[in-house]
Amino acid sequence: MSIHSFLEYISLEKNSSVHTQTAYQGDLEDFKRFLLKQDLPNKDSSLEEVSYGEIRSWIVFLIQKGNSTRTVNRKISVLRSYYKFLMRVGSIERSPLKEHKALKMATKVQLPFSQEEVARVLNSDFFPKNYNGVLQKTILSLFYYTGIRRSELIGLKYEDINLSKDLIKVLGKQNKERLIPLLPEIKVQIKTLLSLQNQSSALRSQGLFFQTENGRKLTEAYVYKTVNDYFGRVSTKTKKSPHVLRHSFATHLLDQGADLNSIKDLLGHSSIAATQHYTHSSMAKIQEVYKKTHPREQNK
Repeated sequence: MSIHSFLEYISLEKNSSVHTQTAYQGDLEDFKRFLLKQDLPNKDSSLEEVSYGEIRSWIVFLIQKGNSTRTVNRKISVLRSYYKFLMRVGSIERSPLKEHKALKMATKVQLPFSQEEVARVLNSDFFPKNYNGVLQKTILSLFYYTGIRRSELIGLKYEDINLSKDLIKVLGKQNKERLIPLLPEIKVQIKTLLSLQNQSSALRSQGLFFQTENGRKLTEAYVYKTVNDYFGRVSTKTKKSPHVLRHSFATHLLDQGADLNSIKDLLGHSSIAATQHYTHSSMAKIQEVYKKTHPREQNK
């Protein structure tokens, strides 16, 4: 059973994105190349006939090459999905990864920007008084006011923005749509950018809301650099990225008393477990609320 068949399966049955398919293909082909370079009994066979020992050899190789535990676990997860597919279509009876346990990872708590840091950027005069300045401020504002992902922001279309109903429609992972409310402040910023765009017919050509002054689609690098550059002026945190702004959105909502299920829906998470990640950075706030509201504490 070819890798191509597996990629078709995750595309049609799992509705996986092109990006995911490309990543899966790369990991599977990397493993095949590793096997061909090793002096192993099955080096000329297909991936269907490998043993767990051969997979373990690849894991050791990846670690020795400096890959992080997270990266190794991701690659093995791809292999696991591939072998589940082979079992489903009857090519193999048992997965060589049946007994495998993921490598333990050190827990990393990614620090969000503080509310003060966000305010210092969005209320500042850092932004140039031209199209690029308005574009960049709108990018940062939308991240913080809605918590959308970088890919979702880049793909946002004019038709997805409904200012009369104070909503934007976002196409998330696995093509799942969700609606996110717009507060008055971000509506003003969106209208400012729209006003500038209306002065140029070129900016309406692709139907994308976020475009460069020349009418080109934004790149991931441009969006990342925008966040990193502006927040680099006010924050000493090591990581300054679109995801940190998304993290800040969720954390600050949690700090203000929003429930996890509401935050989950706003972020487009498929399960509450993914959203619970943000409780780590808000634990001090949670403890404060707990002490103020627990009945036993109140009776003291």
